[in-house]
Order: sequence, then structure tokens, then C-alpha cells
Amino acid sequence: MGWHGHLHLNYTRDGERTIALDRHDGPLRVLQRLYPEGDAVCHHVLVHPPGGIVGGDVLDITVEQASGTHALITTPSATRFYRSAGEVARQTLSARLADGARLEWLPLETIAYRGCRAENQLRFELAPGAQMLGWEMLALGLPAADEAFSHGHITQHLELPGVWLEHGRLDASDHRLLDAPLGLDGQRVLGTLWAAAGRDLGADLRQDLLDAAREEMAADSLAPRAGATAPDARVVVCRALAPRVEPLFGLWRRIRARWRALLWQREEAPPRIWRM
Repeated sequence: MGWHGHLHLNYTRDGERTIALDRHDGPLRVLQRLYPEGDAVCHHVLVHPPGGIVGGDVLDITVEQASGTHALITTPSATRFYRSAGEVARQTLSARLADGARLEWLPLETIAYRGCRAENQLRFELAPGAQMLGWEMLALGLPAADEAFSHGHITQHLELPGVWLEHGRLDASDHRLLDAPLGLDGQRVLGTLWAAAGRDLGADLRQDLLDAAREEMAADSLAPRAGATAPDARVVVCRALAPRVEPLFGLWRRIRARWRALLWQREEAPPRIWRM
């Protein structure tokens, strides 16, 4: 029998302070709640003490945000999907943001080890006045250690209902996808970064977000394999391929800093855990 962990995060306002009630069941919990930016923004660091997800494990995260709350959620280390003997390992996130809520979903990378059978599902429901920033970074195998993603598969699902849906399966046997120039071109780290709102961002802000992202990409070593677009009036999306996680993480951090200033007039304020 695999682990089944559930974590429920409920954010509300107490005056000017974003407060959170967390309930957990199983090996998934909050490590720390921090306020490095003052009372308005609650930084949450989530941990999974077993250290990885194997076949049969299910980890569910539920986020509920009341009006006016601002939550930043990150992790102290990578999410690791280990080799499975047959069963699928699953992680799901379901977030609901009320009018005026802000969410930053900024976990460290997901690693799909060779032989894994994994699903990673993310769903964000934004009320008309809600906004969010989010990213996902996926490493196939261990590129830094030359451990190839030789067999196994991972399914990625990312959804903003009625706005944007991505669902794809990356299989180690699909060499045309993994290695062809029109696929991943031999790169084993891929990332998605997005800014989204529950209503039209507006043409000017949308263009400012795109311009900021493209400026950072143009000056980066990943420029040949990076791009930004707005598939809907409510979302701006960046994508990039990289040989390792570190350059992608650096690019995403710089774009996120620019976007945070444009959306909310806030400085980057990187979580302390990123510097450890």
C-alpha cells in the first residue's frame, strides 16, 4: 500500500494579515509559515518527509483563499517521482481563489526518475478579481548526474478552467518527441511559467508582461529555446527547454520578479529557502 497524504490550506484575512489554517493527513505538511514581507503575504514552505513519491502514493493539496489574501507556496527541495513496479504515483493540487485573492505557486523542480509512472495534476479556479503567478519545472532523469530517463512516463496536467488547459504524457520510449528538433531537441528539463487572472488582464498589462518576459529571455543563454505568448486574454505563458534545472530556475526567477512588480508593485522577495 502506498502513502496517501492530504494537505488542506485555508487562507483568510485578519485585519491586514493573511492567516492560514492548515490540516494534514499523512506525510505531507507545512514546514514553516513566514512573513518576510510583512503581514499581507503569507509564505508557506511545504514538505513531504518520506522524500519522494513511489508507485501507489497519492499526495493531494487543496488550497482555499478568501478575498484579499496573498499566499506564496514553495518547497525546500525537488518533488521526486521514483521508479515504480507497476502502480502510478500521483500528486494533485486544487486551488480556489476568491475575488481579490493572490497566489504564487512556486515549487522547486519535479524530477521524473527513470522507471517512474507518474501523474502531476494542477487545477486553479480564479474568481474574476483573483490573480496568480505559477511555475513548473520538470527534469526527466537526472541530467546533472548523466542518469538518463531511459524508461517510464509522466503525465502533466495544468488547468485554468475555461481559460487554459494543457495535458500531455512524456514517455521515455517516445524518442521522436524527446530528441527531434520539433520536440524537446534532446533537452531534458522543461518549464512553464504563467501569470493569470480571473478576468481580462487588459491589453496594456498583457503586453507589458510579454515584453518583460521576452527581454529577460533575449539576454539569457536559454533564448534559442524559450518563448512567451498570451493564449487567452486572462493568461500569459512562458515556456523554455534547458539542459539542467539551474539555468531555467534563474530565468524563471528573473521573469517572476519583473511580473510581480507589474502586477502588484511588489519587489521580488525570494523565499529564504531558495538560498539554502
